[in-house]
Amino acid sequence: MHGRCLPYTSRLVKTLLYNFIRQEKRPPPGTHIFQQQSDGGGLLYGLASGVATGLWTVFTLGGVGSKPAPQQEQSSPLASQSLLLLLVLANLTDAPDSPNPYKQAIMSFKNTQDNTAFPSSNPHAFQINFNSLYTALCDQQKSDQATLLLYMLLHQNSNVRTYMLARTDMENLVVPILEILYHVEERNSHHVYMALIILLILTEDDGFNRSIHEVILKNITWYSERVLTEISLGSLLILVVIRTIQYNMTRTRDKYLHTNCLAALANMSAQFRSLHQYAAQRIISLFSLLSKKHNKVLEQATQSLRGSLSSDDVPLPDYAQDLNVIEEVIRMMLEIINSCLTNSLHHNPNLVYALLYKRDLFEQFRTHPSFQDIMQNIDLVITFFSSRLQQAGAELSVERVLEIIKQGAVALPKDRLRKFPELKFKYVEEEQPEEFFIPYVWSLVYNSAVALYWNPQDIQLFTMDSG
Repeated sequence: MHGRCLPYTSRLVKTLLYNFIRQEKRPPPGTHIFQQQSDGGGLLYGLASGVATGLWTVFTLGGVGSKPAPQQEQSSPLASQSLLLLLVLANLTDAPDSPNPYKQAIMSFKNTQDNTAFPSSNPHAFQINFNSLYTALCDQQKSDQATLLLYMLLHQNSNVRTYMLARTDMENLVVPILEILYHVEERNSHHVYMALIILLILTEDDGFNRSIHEVILKNITWYSERVLTEISLGSLLILVVIRTIQYNMTRTRDKYLHTNCLAALANMSAQFRSLHQYAAQRIISLFSLLSKKHNKVLEQATQSLRGSLSSDDVPLPDYAQDLNVIEEVIRMMLEIINSCLTNSLHHNPNLVYALLYKRDLFEQFRTHPSFQDIMQNIDLVITFFSSRLQQAGAELSVERVLEIIKQGAVALPKDRLRKFPELKFKYVEEEQPEEFFIPYVWSLVYNSAVALYWNPQDIQLFTMDSG
């Protein structure tokens, strides 16, 4: 970070990034690394070749006592080591007199097609091919390291963020991120957090929220709960985020995970378009799950209060806090549904259908002081469409109900729906982020680096299961 090395910062960062981009396979054992000279090269060539091949063997097989890295890492040990080194350098703590130059380089590099002048304030800026970088990031999202690099670039480098959001093939990046969240049981919590925060950063952009509903995907084979032969990227994103919330409610109960999932849904809600029937159902069934949980906690709190009147010795569980958390989440879900109804009702007949099908769910919240205001619009929509369906007669087919909903959406005067402030959430990095990132990065080095060994007994920076 100081002295003679400093001028080479940008060159080193650029080289490490290109090593990651190229994903070069290791040469097969015994390959001549250097071009053989026409005169035979003599002894010096033979020695150099032997040393080089020996180094590759160490890279490939790992040093003494090191455990084999996962298969995907082994295919390109140079790319793997380069990415790990880049993450370590970028997360070095700033010196009192100078900021981390590697982080500065990562924050400011530009596309090779960008002809604007570099700011004189940053001596570490450089250019790199963004198309190649984007392709490599899309291909490599199975590893924590690549997801962490993507997070850093989206969060810290506005040139990369602008470029990625302008891509017309965002599904190549978003679908692998959704796969990480879908397989939440198999991933470590840090990888899931990074994937979720990437989604949150992307959903801060209205253009992204609109375009994801225009991209139609075919046959999502990894989504096993239901056969999805054709679905928009937006609907798939909603399904995976809701599934993550439900998994979290039943297993980990992590408030941070909940908050970020709901924030991403809230950011998208005003631009929900042509929601898939299954996505609309899942939104309402998540609300149903929350409603049951709310009733259960209320019941427990009431029983506990009755019990406490007869016994002074037993400490009470904090049901008030549980109730508070669940009511916050219910409020947020109602705001998400309301935001969709007020901004894009006519684009979402499937959501209105799901809402009408489960309208009894919302009855208990109409007069609840915490939800009365937000329930006005939802109540109005339910009442308006219910009366139109009643007028149409009994025994209506699904197709006929959807037709009536579409006609009603055009007829409903927009001014009857009360306007609420737009739902917008922005990702802000925690104070002292290094307390999370430095142990995380070094746990990745410990678990994934090729041919590097540390004694597990000496590791103090992170617990042995944190990788």
